[in-house]
Order: sequence, then structure tokens, then C-alpha cells
Amino acid sequence: MSPSSYLIFNHTVFLSRCNGMTNTTFTAVSDPLISAEEWESLVKNLMWPLPPKAFSSTEATDVTKCSFSIVNPDSNHTVGGFVDVTIKARDAQAQDKTYGGDFFQAKLYNMELKASTYGAVTDHCNGTYTVRLALLWPGPAKVSIRLVHSSEAVQVLCRQREQDPDKVYFLGHFTEGDKQETAICNAQRSSRLVGDSKQCCCEYKDPYTEEYWWCRRPPSLPCQTLTYHSMGGYQAVLSESEKTLLKRYVPDNVTWLPASDSPVRIFHLSTGSQKKCLPGLHNPVPAGFYLQDHWISLVCDSKRFSSAKQVSACLNDKQILMMGDSTLRQWFEYLEKTVPTLKHLDLHTSSKSGPFEAVDTQSNTRIIWRAHGIPIRTDKTPMADLHYIAKEVDGLAGGPHSVVVFTIWAHFTTYPLAMYAHRLVVIRRAVASLLRRSPSTLVVIKSANTGYKDVYGSDWLSWQLDLALREIFRELAVVLIDVWQMTSCHYSPDNIHPPHVVIQNEVDLFLSYVCPKR
Repeated sequence: MSPSSYLIFNHTVFLSRCNGMTNTTFTAVSDPLISAEEWESLVKNLMWPLPPKAFSSTEATDVTKCSFSIVNPDSNHTVGGFVDVTIKARDAQAQDKTYGGDFFQAKLYNMELKASTYGAVTDHCNGTYTVRLALLWPGPAKVSIRLVHSSEAVQVLCRQREQDPDKVYFLGHFTEGDKQETAICNAQRSSRLVGDSKQCCCEYKDPYTEEYWWCRRPPSLPCQTLTYHSMGGYQAVLSESEKTLLKRYVPDNVTWLPASDSPVRIFHLSTGSQKKCLPGLHNPVPAGFYLQDHWISLVCDSKRFSSAKQVSACLNDKQILMMGDSTLRQWFEYLEKTVPTLKHLDLHTSSKSGPFEAVDTQSNTRIIWRAHGIPIRTDKTPMADLHYIAKEVDGLAGGPHSVVVFTIWAHFTTYPLAMYAHRLVVIRRAVASLLRRSPSTLVVIKSANTGYKDVYGSDWLSWQLDLALREIFRELAVVLIDVWQMTSCHYSPDNIHPPHVVIQNEVDLFLSYVCPKR
């Protein structure tokens, strides 16, 4: 494969669910690990309708002019049923929108009961949307619909994702003896990376993953002296109107549509799934619901690990490798704090990107967390500590005492879909090989979660990556912990790092798969 073959655009694929609209555009690539059929299927699952023309500020969807209504609000409902909601999008002039593409989030909730559940939104491509919300607890409930991004804002995000991968850049730190030099680096060899350099670039290829990394040549040091990696900065090129459009929906602004006057009253109580928590189970919508701040899974018979003793018993004789970003690091930190007998080893590594290790010699438990490798936005850290997930998985023997957990999405929201897809299929190849040689190994994927709201990491961008991840790993017998639903319907404020109560529920669900017989 040529040095950048999976990054070279061969042709453009246009797909849309809406006739007569400008279609979502993805740049297709030549990648020997992704067949044309798989790429087409992947893009089909991610297609998103965009506005039929360039936007203006008055034509953009205005949350204050939108409305929603509950179908049959006066009906009595029972647990196990559904309530349907219709959304009408309007622009700043209160004119009905005639095309779709707005990114809404919906939930049913009861603050007194600390109960909530997620609802999927169906786009009818004509300015109207519907939501079907499952009724899962008795008592009153309210519907909340949130406009995260207008279709016009999504148009900006889509173009930025595919056309400007250097909106986030990194620094490579070159050292030789006492001499140190710094250069700009990134995962694609673009014109913005090359800049005015006449001797660009240092090229680094991992022989196993075939991932590439480029840095501008330092002033005098050779390329092989690259020693450290760090975050560089943010440099998205946006017009003033685009900036205004994206700022319109940041967390500090009002983004909730006016609440319906008619609460939904539900009778009887639902119970969670009775299935054992085993790999390969499908995540429905909804995948569960909160009640008294406890997530009740509709996927499998999840347990509540309310004491350190219960958690420790579940972890007994387990070797757990966690790889990913800081949202998975929260799991490691939670377990470390919850189980006093887990002792943190001081490996003298980066406080952000690790690796970290905690052990309990009495229960023969070992937990490792490490960052998923470049690109990653982090403080200055040794390149040698940033391992690719696939390479780590390939080095595992696996077995009934081995658990592999990974998440990978938050640091890829600024890159074209093709680059992310390549990273995923390389990981899939390694996971498939691990499961062939050791089928008793438990492999768990933590999905993306909500919390981002800008051009560098919008929830829309995260959701697109999450859909890609689900599609690419669909055929493997792995576990997917659907934290997208768990974070999008919780009452806590927007935060890429969810609060303790959400992390506890995520880890409880994870542990239910680690020890399903308890």
C-alpha cells in the first residue's frame, strides 16, 4: 500500500434519504481492508440530509420558533406502551421548514423520580420529525426535545469534517542529547501541515496497523529523534456567519423546545431484561432507562454493584486491559476509588494519557488503562507510551480471565470518515483474530457519549462516528455498552466527562458482562 493510500480520495459518494435535497457527501478511499460493498453500506448508514442550498442566518432553524406536540395527550398510558411526539421545525421568521437535517435529541423524564429514557428521532425530510418514546415507569412523565444543531449547522460540520483535518493540530518534540526542537504534526499529509517548508515531511508508519503520522521536519534534528507528542492547538477556518450558527446551540444558550403542557401519566411498573449479559446482544431503542438514578437495562439482566466487596468479587482473577480516551479513563478511576484493595502503581507516566496500572494481589486482579494512540489531544507525553489499540490486542493471549475494553471516537471528530473507518477495521481485524484463538476472551466496546457542542467535537460528529463503530463491529461477538443513550437522557448538565452517578451505572453494566452469573 502506498504511504497514504487509505487517505487518497478516489471518488465522491452521494447518498440521501430525501429527494430533491443536497445530499450528505463522503469522500471514498482506496483501502484494502474495506471493500467497496462495506464502504457503501457504511456510508448508507451514516447518510444525513443537508439543506438544498447555502444557508442564510434567517433561514436556519430557530429553536425558539420550533414546536412539538404529543399525539393523543389525554390518553391513559401503561408501562410497555409508547407515546408519539411530532416536531415542527421553523426558521427565524417563524416560517415552516420544508427540508430536514436538523439534529434533535429527545427524552422522556421525571425529575422527582430521577427517571428518564432516550428516544430516537425520525426525520421526514420536510421540516417535520417524529419521536416514539417508550413508557417504562409508572407515574407522570414529561417530554423534552432538544435542538442540538440545525441542518444548516450540520452542513458546516459535515464540510469541515471532510475538508479540513488540520483544524486540530499537534506538536512533535524532537530530542537528541540536550538539543530539543518542535514541529507541527498530524495524521494526514495536508497542505496546511506542509506549510512553507521546503523539506516536508517526516513520515512515520506503523508496520502492523499501517497507520501514518507526519511531522514537519525540525530545523536540524533528524526525523528519528521524535520523542514526545503533545496537543498543538485549534485553527478551524470559519466565516462569521458559520461561527454564529454553531454558537447558537452551545450549552449556555437555551436549546430546549418549549415543554408540552400535557404530561404523560403511566401506570404499572416495567422490569428490565431477563437475558444473561453475554456478548453479541443487540442494543434496542431504548436500551434501558433510569429510575431513582439507577440504569435498568432492557438488553440484559444487569446487576447493581453497590459495595466495594461486590465489585472486588466480580473482578476476582481478572486481567482487564482498557484502551481509549479520558471517558474510559473514568472507568479505571472509578474502579480504583471504589475498591480499596486495588493499589495504583506509580509508573511515572503522563497524568492524562498514562498508561496506568492497578493491582490487587489478594484477588489476582490487574487493571491497565492506556490511551488509544495518536492522534490524541494530551499534554506532552512520550511517543513510546502511545500504543495503537490493534497492536495491543494482537499481543494478547486472551482467555476466560482476560477482558479487553476499548473506546475510540472523541479524538477523531475532526477527521474525514475514511481515516476513522481505517482505524476501526484494523482494530476489528485484531479483535477477530483474538476471538478466533481465544473465544472465551470478553471484548467490550464503550460507545461514544454526548457532551461536545462545537466544530471540533459536536455531538453530531460523535454520533456519526458511533454509528460507524456499531456498523463495523456488527458481526463480531463483542459487547457494546450503549453509553450514548445513558448520557443523552440523564438530567446532568452537558459534559464530555459524565458525573459520578452516570459512570457508576456504566461500570455496573460493564461488570454485569464480566460476571453474568452473579
